[in-house]
Amino acid sequence: MDPVSKPSELADFPIVISLPIQWGEMDSFGHVNNAVHIRWFESARIAYLERSGMSQMLSGVGLGPILASITCHYRRQLNYPDTVHVGARITRLGRSSMTMAHAVYSETLGAIAADGDSVVVVFDYSSNKPQRMPDDVRAVIERLEGKSLANG
Repeated sequence: MDPVSKPSELADFPIVISLPIQWGEMDSFGHVNNAVHIRWFESARIAYLERSGMSQMLSGVGLGPILASITCHYRRQLNYPDTVHVGARITRLGRSSMTMAHAVYSETLGAIAADGDSVVVVFDYSSNKPQRMPDDVRAVIERLEGKSLANG
């Protein structure tokens, strides 16, 4: 989604993707199933990794991101048809992990329908252990976020 047209509720999110709600994402109660929100968070997280270049930088040194935890707060029910805009931003950088905030904005409702956080760890898949986040990855994230997250 073009940054100029993203909802003001997502202004602080450097990455925003737009997705139409699919008929098959609804459950027997007539609203979007709760598991779909987590998939939307994942799509925004991957878009963040791709946009930042982080996935390519980490793969070159045998490291990669791994999801450690995720939360979702369901604020409003979503229904077909609608388009959602899903934002992703980093709110904290730790030694080997980062916290990413997510928000789902509904065009039909004109409001945030869900929000949450995920913790992503820089992981060495060959040794099966977390690794210190490389300085160049930190720099890319801070550049994308437009601020220092050193003490985040």
